[in-house]
Amino acid sequence: MRLLEAVLVIVNPLAFLILTLPVPHAVRALRRAAPVVLVPAAAQILLEGPRWQLVPAYVLAAGISAAGLLHGSAPAHRPRPRTRSRKLAALLTAGLGAVALMASAALPALLPVFSFAPPTGPHRIGTTTRHWIDTDRPEAFAAGPHARRELMVQIWYPADSGPDAPHTPYVHDGEVFAAMARLARVPEFTFGHLRQVTTNAVASAAVAGDRSRYPVLLFLEGAMGFRQMNTFQVEHLVSHGYIVVALDQPYTAASVRFPDGRRTAGLPPDRLRALIDRSFDPAGETPGGRVFDDGLIPYLTRDVTFTLDRLAALDRADPDGILTGRLDLHRIGVFGVSLGGIVTGEACRLEPRLRACLMTDTRMTPGVVREGLAQPSMWLTRDTATMRREGWSAGDIGQYQSTTRAAFRKGRADGYFVRVPGMFHADFTDIPSWSPLLSRLGITGSVPAERAHAIVNAYSLAFFDRHLRNRPSPLLDGPAQPHPGVLLETRRP
Repeated sequence: MRLLEAVLVIVNPLAFLILTLPVPHAVRALRRAAPVVLVPAAAQILLEGPRWQLVPAYVLAAGISAAGLLHGSAPAHRPRPRTRSRKLAALLTAGLGAVALMASAALPALLPVFSFAPPTGPHRIGTTTRHWIDTDRPEAFAAGPHARRELMVQIWYPADSGPDAPHTPYVHDGEVFAAMARLARVPEFTFGHLRQVTTNAVASAAVAGDRSRYPVLLFLEGAMGFRQMNTFQVEHLVSHGYIVVALDQPYTAASVRFPDGRRTAGLPPDRLRALIDRSFDPAGETPGGRVFDDGLIPYLTRDVTFTLDRLAALDRADPDGILTGRLDLHRIGVFGVSLGGIVTGEACRLEPRLRACLMTDTRMTPGVVREGLAQPSMWLTRDTATMRREGWSAGDIGQYQSTTRAAFRKGRADGYFVRVPGMFHADFTDIPSWSPLLSRLGITGSVPAERAHAIVNAYSLAFFDRHLRNRPSPLLDGPAQPHPGVLLETRRP
């Protein structure tokens, strides 16, 4: 809960008690000061921004203020006897006020404007967003014959910035949260307050000068996700000296807004699931009258190849003058969650420029299972029992477990298979921070959000440090490690 929200939630019940409870004569004058409760309400709205979860607090503040004004303007008179009807009215007022007080405190706590933990690394964080068009490739999902594949790409990097520099919003396109709400079958405004969340990044800050170049990591979002959905992980890696490049892949992302105002919505979930499933079938799929040459996953994988080409051009000459000569393109890794993890595996199979591959809670394509990966690879996932508790079907569990296991065994470089019992699919993303209610609703698992994110961050950093920077990573050697319950298996070629 933010500072002014907390002040409002504390002031309201104090003012309510002064108005409703019998108090000594000397304290009754405080009732005339009840309108002061509007000050924190107005300050919160003006400085932090209004949100629907605080509507009960706003209404309560207005009611208390009005009651205080009426009390102060009423002529003095002798107390009238408390009749039964007056007692009932007082009880009703107190009851409604108590309900409003509980709602005014509970709603902002259950759906908070949360904060990302300060990064633990030595670097501050800068960020910039780019719009890239692949003029050589048609957009398979667009109706027009001349449409070309477009990507929105966000880049985070180690930065030199003052501690007081304004931090960037979590997302710039609020439609993302409306799409997520539709996916969860709740009203579209439910997650609207997350637009007020800020990150630890500063827009267009200068790149940190402690070294000339930084290794690069690509991040690939999940189906119906968004490029910032693993900000907790991205900021951790950047603070430890990595440049992270996140792709919004239109039509498989929840919503993608382009600089000219155009927006592409994600495909209906059933349609997207069918396309993904068909990507594991050589027959391919036909969206909107066009045929994928070899399935959806290879189509999305070409976004990765295109991005690598654009990063090379960016390193030669950044039009914004930020990243020229700062990308270490000889040390590039990639990580992705869910659908992004599938694309990560396929991209690593086909693209030798990728030197380290981290797949999170996903299955592997037939090509990856058949050939294995030539790069060092890590799988972050969980056990069968946890997937069953989350409600996954036996068929999905079998495919996820068997394909990742097979790819792990088939790999031609160092491999790591990390399982975290109790973590659900959403726990590998920012989503557990959105609300403590999510565990009650079965969306997140039994591992607390802070611990789940600490595990993901620790193994991600250890993996990329070892295989992109040649740094010691004792966490990957096991069995002694600071995260009890985590199951680590390693494989050497």
